Amino acid sequence: MAPTLLIADDEPLLARALHAELSSLWPEAQVVAVVHDGVSALEAARLHEPQVAFLDIRMPGMSGMDVARELMAFDPPPLVVFVTAYDQFALEAFEREAVDYVLKPVQPERLEATVHRLKARLAAQGQASEEGGAALDTDRLAQLLARLETLGPGGGAAQQAPAGAPQHGYLRFIKALVGQEIRIIPVDEVIYLEATDKYVNVVSASGEALIRTSLRELSQQLDPERFWQIHRGTVVNIDCVASAVNQSLGRLSLKLRNRTETLPVARQYAYLFKQM
Repeated sequence: MAPTLLIADDEPLLARALHAELSSLWPEAQVVAVVHDGVSALEAARLHEPQVAFLDIRMPGMSGMDVARELMAFDPPPLVVFVTAYDQFALEAFEREAVDYVLKPVQPERLEATVHRLKARLAAQGQASEEGGAALDTDRLAQLLARLETLGPGGGAAQQAPAGAPQHGYLRFIKALVGQEIRIIPVDEVIYLEATDKYVNVVSASGEALIRTSLRELSQQLDPERFWQIHRGTVVNIDCVASAVNQSLGRLSLKLRNRTETLPVARQYAYLFKQM
């Protein structure tokens, strides 16, 4: 019988990406529902009784932690995998209680390891039930939820969103999760920031990294004399701009120093590049 999976993530693009990765890594598994809020996740779990539930921790109305608490009462309870943007301190809680998790944005290598563990746990489920293993899994999940609640309001441990802002002055560095490591990106090395769904893509001299925050929130922590908004979804480090090029119909684009891509400038920001 094919394993059954539930995916709950309030970001449809990420939910689809997770679905696609699972279909590739675990083709024999059946995704019985993909939902985007906690209430729908619980309803789908009651309807389909999935063997595994992938739950985004932060969802509107009812969080993934709230859903997990309800799932513990199921007979048998599904295995829970949290999809999270939590930082390393919170991840230690996951490791300590041996409850699986997948970091946002999903990394195929990490998800593949999770799938291998899920396969092993499902294969041993019958024996585990006889020996009280299911109760052990539920106990570990309960302990994890209690621990996460101590890390912040609503179970909200610090996200991988920018941290490093001094109480006075501007942001000096950005912490971004890349694979299994927290990368420290000096603001001086940031070339531009690009909004993508609920994430910001930080493009720097050392590469690219996603952080879970809004562009507006991040840009408010940056020096406005250096970081200019040029589009609704783009902020550029003016020190990295080589020139502004006139396009057709009065449009502008920016050429960057030592970069091949160009950045479009929205009409309302074109005045920033008028000849002095």
